[in-house]
Amino acid sequence: MAGETVGAAAGRTAGEWRGWRAATQEALYGEQGFYRRPEGPAGHFRTSVHASPLFAGAVARLLCRVDEALGHPTSLGFVDMGAGRGELVTGVLAALPPEVAARARGYAVELADRPADLDHRVEWLAEPPGGITGLLFANEWLDNVPVEVVEVDPAGVPRLVLVRRDGSERLGEPVVGADAEWLARWWPLPPETGLRAETGLPRDTAWAAARATVDRGLAVAVDYAHTAGARPPFGTLTGFRAGRGTAPVPDGSCDLTAHVALDACAGPGGRLLTQREALHALGVAGGRPPLSLASTDPAAYVRALGGAGEAAELTAPGGLGDFGWLVEPAGIPDPLL
Repeated sequence: MAGETVGAAAGRTAGEWRGWRAATQEALYGEQGFYRRPEGPAGHFRTSVHASPLFAGAVARLLCRVDEALGHPTSLGFVDMGAGRGELVTGVLAALPPEVAARARGYAVELADRPADLDHRVEWLAEPPGGITGLLFANEWLDNVPVEVVEVDPAGVPRLVLVRRDGSERLGEPVVGADAEWLARWWPLPPETGLRAETGLPRDTAWAAARATVDRGLAVAVDYAHTAGARPPFGTLTGFRAGRGTAPVPDGSCDLTAHVALDACAGPGGRLLTQREALHALGVAGGRPPLSLASTDPAAYVRALGGAGEAAELTAPGGLGDFGWLVEPAGIPDPLL
């Protein structure tokens, strides 16, 4: 789900030229948008949440560390931003120790309708609640906050990329104003024809608003990410449909996603690390169980081997392990240090 108001789709035509931000907003979150579809995101792509229950278990341990740093408050909030069908918040609540679970309140923030079978303890919201004491966790949310795509023209000028519903593109007006200022600071483009970038200002704004709902505790954003000095020269906008990458077409038939400039999103107290580093700090490692266990307890060995494989996938270099984690404490020490 995105941190923006959903615009009405009335009057849209296949031949209308718009910026990628407006086109993505409607394609993902409009009345017939991709994220409104009954199969949900899990029907089209696999996140860390879907890869293994070890991920929800690690987030639950992180919530317990936040709980300890807060002094065990009577009400401990867990906010799942861009909750999909509530898979993460359900897994986290199930993995908490009974004493913590008794005080925990789960919030799923998503624009789609509430799933009929969702745990009754989870409150389903279109916007994050204010005044949270606890943990706000945004797993692959920011990459779906719509942004503009820009491209350098033959004169060396960055221009907005305009798109139609069928995915056809053309260059529009030069980038000006706040987007131009953001590019100059965070993603300066050399004057080389065809270079591309995505303007991350809407994500910075969305994350700042989400982070501000945490009065005391921790806010974490997890996503495909890049940082200054290693920006991709041709941008990262892409589509996903039925588990495969596809051309980005803003007609509601596929997911539309672009990697996140997490360093631009970070507040003054924010810290960036990889998912591999974060999960290792939370006890998720991909080491093979000792072979001696195979002879003393074969069933336990098979279970441990499966868990090691799942942990290896979550922390793999070149894969999920390279995801960025932006960690921002509010009134507590960093629980991942």
